[in-house]
Amino acid sequence: MTLASRRTIISSIAASIAFVMELTLVPLVLPAIQTFYDLTLSHVAWVFNSYGISVALGVIVGGLIGDAFNIKRVFATGVVMFALGAAIVAYAANFEMLIAGRVLQGFGGGIFSPLVPLLLTRTLPHRPGKILIIWGSLTGYVATFAPLALSQTITSTGWQSVFVLFAVLAGVALILSVKTEAGKFMPSAQKLPNLGLLFGTGDVWLVFGYIFCTYGAITFFLFRLPLWLADIDYSVNSIGLILAAIWLSFSIVGTLLRNWVDSYHVRIIVLAAPFLIAASFLVVYFYHGIGWLTLSAALVGAGFACSNAPSTQLVLQFAPQSLSAICTSLDITFARLGGVAAVALLAQAGFAASVGSVVLLSFVALICALVFLRKVVDS
Repeated sequence: MTLASRRTIISSIAASIAFVMELTLVPLVLPAIQTFYDLTLSHVAWVFNSYGISVALGVIVGGLIGDAFNIKRVFATGVVMFALGAAIVAYAANFEMLIAGRVLQGFGGGIFSPLVPLLLTRTLPHRPGKILIIWGSLTGYVATFAPLALSQTITSTGWQSVFVLFAVLAGVALILSVKTEAGKFMPSAQKLPNLGLLFGTGDVWLVFGYIFCTYGAITFFLFRLPLWLADIDYSVNSIGLILAAIWLSFSIVGTLLRNWVDSYHVRIIVLAAPFLIAASFLVVYFYHGIGWLTLSAALVGAGFACSNAPSTQLVLQFAPQSLSAICTSLDITFARLGGVAAVALLAQAGFAASVGSVVLLSFVALICALVFLRKVVDS
């Protein structure tokens, strides 16, 4: 392996880790951000959703231009925007500046995130499975242990340190990226795909609906639970422990399912996710002890594992071959938009109404799955 290849791998994984850590650490610091800027709950929802909306838009842009331009330059551009956005958030003097930083950070993350697996597999074309497993394992374990490892640091140094960390990781990824061989991975000229083909594939839209509902419910859990726990005087360390249970469960269940998703068991896995997600919210509604809350978090993580990779796999199965890249981007976009919608609509809803809404989302996801899985059974 050449030095340039090593740098490409390390830079891609470093950027991906920063992107994943945003998902795991920002919910942990939302109560501190709310206190620091004296925000209402609707303002906190904007802090959360401005990033999600920007990621959804950036993913589409990254997916479209990644094949049209030098992929490394597009990747580096996204990393720069992510780093600058994180730095702006860390030193934001007011709420408006905070939102501007979140928008820039999210758009940059959306641009580079769908290019990471492409860069990794093109760097090691003869061992794509191995590098993707390494990538998935590293990011999964970082997501699991980051809330635990950094909760004390956040308490002592402030919530701003989280965004400084994002900027530093992205900076390292950028430095390594620009030092790799210029011009490598230049794609050949291609015609723009016929996006009209998407409207003739009903099953892929049902999978998108499933993704929208399941990811929406999971994202609302990540947003609302830390704020609720802070209101009842849970410490940052305790909140970090509960959030870590999500990602530990996600990693463990994902590992256990890795040999099942390519078989007929995928139907059971996909159908299990809505039940696990609904059950997690019902546990929180009826039981408030830390043990029950940790169980609820573990159920969310298991539901996430059951819906994440299998749904992406089914998107690729149902999508027209010429549109696989854009459909992969739409997969991420619908996931983010589901989270944005759930947080926007339920942020100020009562506890019972929120739980009822999530159960309804899970039911809709289940109906979508029952319909599109008939095609999987027939095939």
